[in-house]
Amino acid sequence: MRKIWLCADDYAIAPGVDAAIRDLIARGRLNATSVMVVAPSFRSEAPALAALAGERRAAIGLHVTLTRPFRPLTAFRPLSGGAFPPLAAMARLAFLRRLDEAALAREIEAQLAAFAGAFGRAPDFVDGHQHVHLFPQIRDEMLAAVKRAASAAWVRQCGSALPTRMLLRDFKTLALSVLSRGFRRRAAALGLKTNPAFAGVYDLDPDTDFAALFPRFLEGLPDGGLVMCHPGHVDAELKRLDPLTDLRETEYEYFAGNAFPRAVAAAGMALA
Repeated sequence: MRKIWLCADDYAIAPGVDAAIRDLIARGRLNATSVMVVAPSFRSEAPALAALAGERRAAIGLHVTLTRPFRPLTAFRPLSGGAFPPLAAMARLAFLRRLDEAALAREIEAQLAAFAGAFGRAPDFVDGHQHVHLFPQIRDEMLAAVKRAASAAWVRQCGSALPTRMLLRDFKTLALSVLSRGFRRRAAALGLKTNPAFAGVYDLDPDTDFAALFPRFLEGLPDGGLVMCHPGHVDAELKRLDPLTDLRETEYEYFAGNAFPRAVAAAGMALA
């Protein structure tokens, strides 16, 4: 039986999301979550997760965050209205290699330190909000920072296990897979471990039939593969900070229900 990681991203983005993630961990429906240390709710929400994850042996990771509407922990530049730049602007700066590498390193190191300060240890793994950790410049500084501060952690690569002919039908999954090739090479050169495969990307259409979609994420996923998810309850804080709202409720209901364990078992899998 293949063991997989089901990782809920965005812990600390809002209390409603956090409560939903903790509930699913307690039910044994999630075995990993990654934490946004720059989110306003981080300090108040971290202790409950630390206690629960220890009891349930869920992995806790750092969700490196470098895009709006979140604010940096350091004197990071450039800013947009006091916050990180929007995703498109950050991608443009990274691909044109116009980011200040020293400023990047300081911010990522500060986020790693904030995680360690709240949880009393380094993260089990490190990934990136909106996949920014795969971008040029950002990937190099993040991998170097993880090597210095959390060398036992694994880092998320987002390469799909699906064949190329299938990836050609899904631009986002294909793009993440292409970006992950260089990411994996750089991680290996530093002696950092990565997950063998990644799934969970979809277009976030509000009308998505998530119950029909999820089993497809398991297709071809090898032992140790990772499925990204975003369960949560919608509250005022989430509405203020993120456009992904109602679909989080949809994902939560699926993972809390009976169809989810049946789908995992039918695929010959179990949570790691």
